[in-house]
Amino acid sequence: MTIHLPDARQLSDSILEALRLRALRGCELGYTHADLADLLGVTRETITRWWNAYKVGGLEGLPQDRSGRPVGSGALLDEQQAARIQQLIDDHTPEELGIAAPLWTRRAVRDLIAKQFDIHLATRTVGDYLARWGYTAKRPTRRSKLQDPDEVQDWVENTYPEIETQAEEEDAKILWADETGVEGDEHAHYGYSRQGEPAIMEVPRPHLRVNVIITLGNDGELHYKTYDRMMTGAFFIEYLQELIATTDQKILLIVDRLPSHKSKAVEDWLAAHKEQIEVYYLPPYAPEQNVEEYLNQDLKSNVHAERLPDTKGELLGQVQIFLEDLKALPARVMAYFQHPKVQFAAG
Repeated sequence: MTIHLPDARQLSDSILEALRLRALRGCELGYTHADLADLLGVTRETITRWWNAYKVGGLEGLPQDRSGRPVGSGALLDEQQAARIQQLIDDHTPEELGIAAPLWTRRAVRDLIAKQFDIHLATRTVGDYLARWGYTAKRPTRRSKLQDPDEVQDWVENTYPEIETQAEEEDAKILWADETGVEGDEHAHYGYSRQGEPAIMEVPRPHLRVNVIITLGNDGELHYKTYDRMMTGAFFIEYLQELIATTDQKILLIVDRLPSHKSKAVEDWLAAHKEQIEVYYLPPYAPEQNVEEYLNQDLKSNVHAERLPDTKGELLGQVQIFLEDLKALPARVMAYFQHPKVQFAAG
């Protein structure tokens, strides 16, 4: 349930004065103008105007006039305009439409509405529209500008089904692999503290890191190998040798285009072992298409849930405990394939 605050222009002078004081106190405590605007139900520009006036002239310097259009005045979006804005948000990035923003924020949508229809809405009003349309704020998924969407679509709709067909014809298994590094001070969760005080996390000495290559299948199968050297073609071959020794079935392995995966030595080794394993490469700049990315995120978010390690040995132990526990939970491994980006491979 979303709580909608009344328009500040409907408030009495005394209540508006109280909002000004609360806004100034929030600025002094270090809250952002955007957060204060959301909490108090005014625009960020209004918070900034009050704060700047206070810094120059103190409380006596605060503007007493009311800014913005009177309630009920100005144009609003009709149904066709609202549908058009939603279609543009869904199908384009702000940059593609000439909006100066990396993401679709309330301010970016406000600028889009102004550009499309010459209708100028308050940022908070735009937020109300977005909520009404079913949009919610979320942490963005990163995607390279160099990614070719058509190539990704072709891989999902054509290449992967061909791999599935080959696996069925040859009684082979499809596995996915990727490398990642786990840092000793990684901890993705938030911590609570008193208002105005930071949440403090004591971290180990810097440069505590363990590398791991992980392979998984949509039936819950999991293999891994930790290492503390660079991933080279020779080391990748060493891992592939260990991998084919785990099964009598042929393996169709899906990996990204890391140079060590495509080295001449790897190509020669694969040619000599084509009856046991074949390697397929994901489209360039498309890590979100590799299901192993979602296991990596789980690993980094939860490997240090109980404590941060003090030594590299402790870090290695925590990584191994996490992955060994995961090997015993095939249903959890299979759940990674339910991410919308890789659900096509869930089987």
